[in-house]
Amino acid sequence: MEVLLTGFEPFDGQRTNPSWDAAVAVRPTGYTLATLQLPCVFDESLRVLENALSTHRYDVVISVGQAGGRPNITPERVAVNLNDARIPDNAGNQPVDTPVVPHAPTAYFSTLPVKACTAALTAAGIPAAVSHTAGAFVCNHVFYGLMHLVATEHPHLRAGFVHVPFTPDQTQDAPSLPLSTTAQALDLIIRTTLETSQDLHTPTGTLH
Repeated sequence: MEVLLTGFEPFDGQRTNPSWDAAVAVRPTGYTLATLQLPCVFDESLRVLENALSTHRYDVVISVGQAGGRPNITPERVAVNLNDARIPDNAGNQPVDTPVVPHAPTAYFSTLPVKACTAALTAAGIPAAVSHTAGAFVCNHVFYGLMHLVATEHPHLRAGFVHVPFTPDQTQDAPSLPLSTTAQALDLIIRTTLETSQDLHTPTGTLH
């Protein structure tokens, strides 16, 4: 099975981004893995992702982003058609109350088995929770854009988004996880996705 894992370049003054550092640290077992670094820039990030999907056929695409302040690995459930940037992106863009894709649906659901993935992470001793919001910055922009591409051009794809915490070297004041743990979590999410055809039917999830 062909899997694409994307992460972001550093942003907001950080020297690293665990979404990318963990993506390239994953050691795949039972699947073929490609990685792609996305710019932390509205629109350009989606152009880079769309180009990758147009040049190679993947079975699963998982985009990963940093969520500083969250203590858990959080598979995202819902992408919303909204840009509302609290801070500028790496190119100085700061859209407010604009759609990711004009005249497109209000929201898309992930097609990853987010509850099964969260259960697998918890069983492995990795802190995890389903999240129902990916915010309104570039992470949600990519999540929504990815799911719109799935809905309109790549219906065979299973795809979604995962937020990861800071690493310990990024902060002393916020929750963090070792990079090796985050990489282990991403591998487990991929393998659970490949092994799970129907998600768990259990109540879970939190708003962040």
